[in-house]
Amino acid sequence: MAARVGADMGRRYRSPLGYDPAMAAPHPREVIRFILRSSKRIAVSVLGGVLVLGGIAMLVLPGPGLLVVVAGFAVLGTEYAWAAAALEKTKRVAESAGRVAKDTAGKAGRAAAGAARGVADTATKPLRRAQPPAGDDPASPES
Repeated sequence: MAARVGADMGRRYRSPLGYDPAMAAPHPREVIRFILRSSKRIAVSVLGGVLVLGGIAMLVLPGPGLLVVVAGFAVLGTEYAWAAAALEKTKRVAESAGRVAKDTAGKAGRAAAGAARGVADTATKPLRRAQPPAGDDPASPES
């Protein structure tokens, strides 16, 4: 029995579940690859999130809010499928908002032009009425 204990002493420890501590340490190249892969995802997440939040803030503050939100979703879409879908939805909303703004601007322009004509007509109307008609002048020698 003593011989068997001595024979086991030269082997590496192996747990009953099959874990070998020598196999636990990954190769340094794998560690570097994991860090680079994770750091890219973290950087994309942080940058995209900052752009989206900044764009949402710019919707009520001065700045190109919708454009920045679209840029944020474009950045996030490089890593996340849900962000790519949100980007497509944001593009559709931006297109419809552009159409509404264009229609509203056209109506506002036509209304402003009509109002300007009305003001111009009102401003010149007293001048036109102040002059008597050509045939109704009582001081004319024709009467």
